[in-house]
Formats: sequence, structure tokens, C-alpha cells
Amino acid sequence: MTRLPDAAWRDRPGLRRIVAALADDGGAVKVVGGAVRDTLLGLDVTDVDLATPLVPGEVTRRLEAAGIKVIPTGIAHGTVTAIASGDHHEITTLRRDVATDGRRATVAFADDWREDAARRDFTINALYADPRTGAIDDWFGGLADLDRGRVAFIGDAASRIAEDHLRILRFYRFAARFGRGDLDPASHAAVVAARQSLKSLSRERIADELAKILALPDPRAIVAQMHADGILAVLLPELDAGFAAALDRLFANEAVAGAVPAALRRLAALLPADVAIAEQVASRLRLSTRQRKHLAALGGHRHDVARPVRQLAYAIGIEAARDVHLLAGDPAALRTLSDWQVPMLPVKGGDIVARGIAAGPEVARILKAVEAAWVAEDFPDAARVAELVDQKIGRVSD
Repeated sequence: MTRLPDAAWRDRPGLRRIVAALADDGGAVKVVGGAVRDTLLGLDVTDVDLATPLVPGEVTRRLEAAGIKVIPTGIAHGTVTAIASGDHHEITTLRRDVATDGRRATVAFADDWREDAARRDFTINALYADPRTGAIDDWFGGLADLDRGRVAFIGDAASRIAEDHLRILRFYRFAARFGRGDLDPASHAAVVAARQSLKSLSRERIADELAKILALPDPRAIVAQMHADGILAVLLPELDAGFAAALDRLFANEAVAGAVPAALRRLAALLPADVAIAEQVASRLRLSTRQRKHLAALGGHRHDVARPVRQLAYAIGIEAARDVHLLAGDPAALRTLSDWQVPMLPVKGGDIVARGIAAGPEVARILKAVEAAWVAEDFPDAARVAELVDQKIGRVSD
């Protein structure tokens, strides 16, 4: 029997307390999904999710009796979060689907491990492990698929997709992360055939999954595949014809600058350099106000790279200016932004009034002229700004 290798997370005291509370006295609990998969691959594990045949009420009773805090994070779907010794772990009662519509599922609690595994998406995500012995349960060939880099749906691919249309995008993301060689033919054909069903999903779910794909270390190959398969035509009809070259340039610049991957920056590379289109995409994907403004700034200033980078940063912010240069400029120029913060103009309208200019439009015009000169001179100190004010007031007097 295959067993989990040793891993730091297996010795966490909080996890041990939770397992003891749920497994003793006739109970049972297993680690499920990503923690099993990633441990077998030698990857870092951040979240350790647990499954149990115990119903939520019994899970809560046992944990609280052991002095473990319980939060009913998803109680309607059988999930609680246990907090023990600083560790947070989600615990979900075994389930079976009663009805699904591609967006959400109605579930019933169950006590059959295989039945719970059958409702998951991919074989490599349906691996369960005993947290104490490390013994792995694999009903659908997930271990073999993990070994050969095959991402495949459990059972009939079309049926799994019909249960949750987001699995179309998850297929591409998991193929990019864990796949090797050609895509699984049956799974690939099923996601392509079902691509129009993506339109039925909430925009927030699409945005979240698309962001996860774009934030991968290098998603270019899978993005190209999604384009060839017609997936991007459904998700991003605004896709720029030259997106592949834009992504290549971005990745080259990110490498030179040592930039951390950013999904929003990479989304901008897929779109034309157009403010209206950026706003349209941000609205459709229900991005936050901050994200919308950032995407719009990248769309509107993509070709503004001849402008000194600090001047650009003063106009649109340091983060946006940095992304503009990563998208279409010179990453070496970003050195001038290192340890630099956007300064405040060291003069106000009241200072100009105090020099004898009557309050009104003339003050605003002088202030604007001083600011333009200050920016053009790369933000000199207050003494130089005072000279600029004198110059502008002198011109008014003349």
C-alpha cells in the first residue's frame, strides 16, 4: 500500500489534537485532496483539509469536548473549521450529490468514502490518507495519474463538468500545474464541448479562477491552449490579437526585473491598450474598484513609456507605472523607482495668496504651472519650488 512520506505538516500538534478528537471512540478522519497530492509531489503544503463520516453536530461536539475551537464556516455543506494550537483545518462530512445544476450542488451527508471521492473533480484530487499511518486510499487511479502527469476527470468527464461548469477552467489550471505531455483526450474534448456553459457561472467565480491561472509561474502555454480551444473567446471576447507576443515581452521583462507574478498585470497583456476595454472587462468580471482603476491605468498608459518613469508614477501611481514598463517599456527604468515614494507638492494655494495674489482662478493657474515645472524638474525640494512660485507670480505681474 502506498503511504504518505514524512512531511512537516503531519507532526503539527494542532492537527494531532483534531485527529485524536475525531478518530478515537469509533470515529474516523482522513486527510483529503491537495495536501495528499502535493505531499506526494514533494511540494509545500499550506492547507490540510480533513474528511469524516461524522455529521457536523458530532464533529463540533467532539472538538469542543477536547477544548478545540470550532467555527461553522460552511455548516450548510457540512464544513466546519477547527482551530487547535494555532492551526486551522477545515473538516467536511462525507457527502453525496442529490442535485446539481452546474453552478451549485444540493448535497446529503454520507458515510461512504468512495462515494465522497466520486463527487470530486479529478483523479489526482480524490486521494485520501490516514493522518496517523499515512496509508492512502485511491479508488480512481489518482496515484498512477499523478505519477505520469495526467489530469483527468473522475468517471465520465461530461458528467463531472455538468455538476460544476467551473471545472472547465480548473482542468486547464491543474493541467498547467501538474500535467505533462498531451492533455487527456477525453477530458480535453469534454471541456471544449462544454465551453459555452461558462457563461452560466457567476462573474466572480470566473474572475477568481482566471486569476489563479494567470498567476501561475508561466501560464503562457495553457493560455495559448485555452485560446486555441475557444475558451478565451467565451471569457474574454476583447482578447487582443497580439496577446501572445505581449505575454512574451511581459515575461521577459518580469524576469529581468525579478517581478513577482501578478494576475492583473498579465490580464492587461491579453487586452488591447484601451481604457474603455479595460473598464468593460473589469466591470464584467466584477473586479474591485482598486483593480478596475489599475487595469484602466495600464490600458490607458501602455504606450506612455517614453515619459520619464517617475513622472508617470506621479500621474498614475508607482505600482501602475511599474506594470506599464513591465508590459511595454524598459525594466531597467524601474530602478529609478526603487525606494522612491510619490512626493507631495510642497506648496498650497494659501501660500500663493500670502504672496499677494487674490484668491480665485489665478491662484489655481499659478499652482498648476508650478506643479508642471516641479514634475518636469524631477520633483526638486521646497527651496526650488519657492523659486518656481516667484517665477510664475512674476510672469503674472508682468
